[in-house]
Amino acid sequence: MWFVGARGSVAVTAVAGCAAVTAGLLPPTGMVTETPPFVGSGLPALSSFVFGGHDTAGYPLPKKAESLAAAGVLPHGLPSAVHAELDAADAEIRTGGPLPADPRGDEELIAGFASDIAGFASRCGAARTVVVNVATTEPAPAAGEARLPPSSLYAAAALRAGCPYVNFTPSPGLRHTALRAAARDATVPHAGRDGKTGQTLLRAVLAPMFRQRALDVRAWSGTNLLGGGDGAALADPGAAAAKNAGKNRTLHDTLGSLPEGKVHIDDVPVLGDWKTAWDHIAFDGFLGARMFLQTTWQGCDSALAAPLVLDLARLLARAHQAGITGPLPELGFYFKDPDGGSSALADQYTALLGFAERLREPR
Repeated sequence: MWFVGARGSVAVTAVAGCAAVTAGLLPPTGMVTETPPFVGSGLPALSSFVFGGHDTAGYPLPKKAESLAAAGVLPHGLPSAVHAELDAADAEIRTGGPLPADPRGDEELIAGFASDIAGFASRCGAARTVVVNVATTEPAPAAGEARLPPSSLYAAAALRAGCPYVNFTPSPGLRHTALRAAARDATVPHAGRDGKTGQTLLRAVLAPMFRQRALDVRAWSGTNLLGGGDGAALADPGAAAAKNAGKNRTLHDTLGSLPEGKVHIDDVPVLGDWKTAWDHIAFDGFLGARMFLQTTWQGCDSALAAPLVLDLARLLARAHQAGITGPLPELGFYFKDPDGGSSALADQYTALLGFAERLREPR
């Protein structure tokens, strides 16, 4: 696995978690691919993965893991138990970009990133490398912007290196207009965008309930309180707008229209990697009876995201091995803004199981 944002909380939690599960220290809680329907699908073993990536930060992974353990994200003692694996991954992290005053143009950056990925695969003797973007959310590109945003540079580099690609963020990645043709004609599988870990996961369950019971949703509002890097990044209105687009897509696709209401994202630094999401739903029942539903979701985003990232790497690696190419709408179960298909979680789960069955078929 090659992480874009390799020194961030999600990547470090995934590396530490993979090592812990492989060693039998902890169970694979939250990993859908470790459940019975995926037995026999030919997914690579967790023990077969090695890790590297790009990042612009310089702190070592073992130190980041220690800070996550101090915050309660990782179990106490786990960073020392998997120190060797964290250290090995740290040695394979290369400087990303573009950094301030970087003189390289887009083509040079893409070529450099692709070379880093290919070098990693060569050193590790990997059969294939899955590139996963878990970096900080970018604002949507300005109209007429000539340069590709970083997420799209990395996405283009993944395709050039012949690697399956996952965009677990709301950033443009392969969805940039300049990469549409490349994404459409890709000779590797790819999936995205924006991992569905908390508030939108709940929306994907509740919205079909209202539709199927013929209850008229009049308004659906939400608030998110979060800290850490995401909280700081999403304080930028442009980045927040990119994030909220995926949340709203779930409601629009399921209900047929977008109800009144907005989603607010507030940066609360003291929360660190923890977040709280509130939803307030106003709906009409029989004879116009007005009713309300309120939900509260409190969780650790890194711990919610990391098992999904490991799932996706296994699924994309197996799809690549099976010769499957292009976008994978069957993996919409994992995303707020998937590459097509239903937005209802039950429908997406059925499609995912169908994909697991497809991976069993000989090719």
